[in-house]
Amino acid sequence: MEFRTYVPIPKSDIDIHHSTKMMLFGSCFSENIGRRLSENKFDVDVNPFGILYNPLSISSVIQRLLQNRTFSEADLVFRDGLYHSFLYHGSFSHSNKEYCLENIRSRFSAAASRIRQIDVFLITFGTAYVYRLRQTGEMVGNCHKFPSEMFDRYRLTVDDIVAEWSKLIADLCETNPSMRIVFTVSPIRHWRDGAHENQVSKSILHLAIDQLINEFEDNLYYFPAYEIVMDELRDYRFYSEDMFHPSETAVNYLWERFRETFFLPVTEKIISDWQPIYRSINHQPLNFETDEYRNFLMQTLAKLERFKEKYPFISCKKETELLLTLLNLV
Repeated sequence: MEFRTYVPIPKSDIDIHHSTKMMLFGSCFSENIGRRLSENKFDVDVNPFGILYNPLSISSVIQRLLQNRTFSEADLVFRDGLYHSFLYHGSFSHSNKEYCLENIRSRFSAAASRIRQIDVFLITFGTAYVYRLRQTGEMVGNCHKFPSEMFDRYRLTVDDIVAEWSKLIADLCETNPSMRIVFTVSPIRHWRDGAHENQVSKSILHLAIDQLINEFEDNLYYFPAYEIVMDELRDYRFYSEDMFHPSETAVNYLWERFRETFFLPVTEKIISDWQPIYRSINHQPLNFETDEYRNFLMQTLAKLERFKEKYPFISCKKETELLLTLLNLV
């Protein structure tokens, strides 16, 4: 007897491996899967503008990267002691204007250099509701708690999203014909919109993605993160304390289904070899000064060196430098 509705996912013809150049944009699913990809040594750039929620904001920043149109002081706004950009998440905001701008420019420059080399984009749409800055008509990624009268808030239609993304996907495919896009819809419920409005919003995202996949079937793929949480994990024990975000257990399950869909056995073998090293590097001892911990670090460094010899195409520079620093060898 089966006590849940299993969401079958066909094995994708997109093979994501450790040499695949990836870029992830969008809502928290991209952030969560991106973190696990990064932890497992994949070549990935996760949300270079921070978390974004709606299709037009995501499209806007990708277009800006393709145009290599960087940021200046004129792009910053000031409120409550902090400098912000309406296209960047609050994690980029700072009390020092120069620091804020340099951080934004540095992150932008790295992403702009990378975007034309990307093999796989993973795009997560969170909501069909958008905020447009009345003064300029600019679509914003984050309002940064500025007064609501500064913005027009409205809900996109399916046609709005399809028109915007059809052009963007065509541009991306022209830039890199072999590039593939994986779309997902965030399972996080935007409860402030209201229960019914949230469902309508998510439906618009689903319908828009479906139309885009029909138009660009060779380049697009849909991963059912939303359906897995709504149907397979339809129990509040799979949610965090706010009852809206998936719990760590749910995210781990999504990561397992993601791996089943896109990874070949050789990729799983690399992950299997890496995980014990990753856990050792992140181990926190009770006392950092003991000979026992130093021996533990030496053993971890030796394992890391063997991993590097076995998989020379994976960069472990950061981990090597960390271990050498902990051992006072640099």
